[in-house]
Amino acid sequence: MKKNYVILSLLILAGLEAPSAAAQDKVIAPSMVTIKGGEFMMGSLANPKDPDFPISEPMHPVRITSFRLSRYETTVGQFRQFVEATGYQATGDCWKLAANDWGMEVGKTGWDAPVNAPTDYHPVLCVSWNDAQAYLAWLSKQTGKHYRLPSEAEWEYAARAGGKGRYPFGDDPAALCKYGNVFDRSGKAAIARLTGKTREEIHCDDGAELTTVVGMYAPNAFGLHDMLGNVGEFVEDCQHLNYEGAPGDGSAWTNACPAWHGSAMVIHRGGSYNNAAVGVSPTYRGHAGKDNRSSVGEGFRIAETIAGDVDQRAGKRNMAKKTAEKTVAPTAFETGLAAAQTAERARRSASAVKPQ
Repeated sequence: MKKNYVILSLLILAGLEAPSAAAQDKVIAPSMVTIKGGEFMMGSLANPKDPDFPISEPMHPVRITSFRLSRYETTVGQFRQFVEATGYQATGDCWKLAANDWGMEVGKTGWDAPVNAPTDYHPVLCVSWNDAQAYLAWLSKQTGKHYRLPSEAEWEYAARAGGKGRYPFGDDPAALCKYGNVFDRSGKAAIARLTGKTREEIHCDDGAELTTVVGMYAPNAFGLHDMLGNVGEFVEDCQHLNYEGAPGDGSAWTNACPAWHGSAMVIHRGGSYNNAAVGVSPTYRGHAGKDNRSSVGEGFRIAETIAGDVDQRAGKRNMAKKTAEKTVAPTAFETGLAAAQTAERARRSASAVKPQ
């Protein structure tokens, strides 16, 4: 009932007709983008270097085979459907922002708490790498597709989208607010209230304080939203502290995983609402334990294996198909997302005109 109420409320606010209950009961299939394969130089020499933190060196050539990647980060509503269908318990400690020396602490606030899930169209937080794997196994079984996490190489290739600069759109951090939910002026003010701490922000302002509805920002050249910021995204690979010995074929690096404080770690990419300019570089690497849950920055995005590679003729056929699909009625998810985005734009606009 909670999910239906949220969706209905958002649709009414946006002046849209609510989808039928039957449509809402269907498995929420992700909106996928086909990423044409190619070669690129993975990594960067410009990121910070820490012997206890994964670095992005050495730079090395990687060949990516075509695959599909979700247009959006996995949402609260998508994950909720899995939990309600299976009874899965994504419970346990979750990191949250707090007013202490670290600026965060472990608490019992879960993925579906209002503070973490303002709407069904926010990215899901407080889920671990293990939780993501369980969801993807269920989704694959329900749909007959091979859904999975992207490899780290696939993720970086997709995030860079052919760009050669510091970011996919160029080198100026001040432009990040157009492309992602990052630690900007609004984020700085909100996080300072919660933690009592302050630091240098990105000098732009999008009106979002913590996480926000997916798809609110301009897509990259591959049509992917929120690859930078909002939530960091788990990938399939375990943590290796550098790229020495990394696969060159775009596959996930899941062998010879070194222990870190007693257990293997995994990688997440893209940074979050809590990251400034360095942390949201498409080459920057984050890490977490497989069972780590956090509202400070980790979620995930869905990848899909496809047969063979995509050639130019197939690419042209896909473009023709996309043109034809513009006349097809949107799915219940797309309709609900459009309403949630409209509501979020209205909230930001109202907030912007309030006296300070």
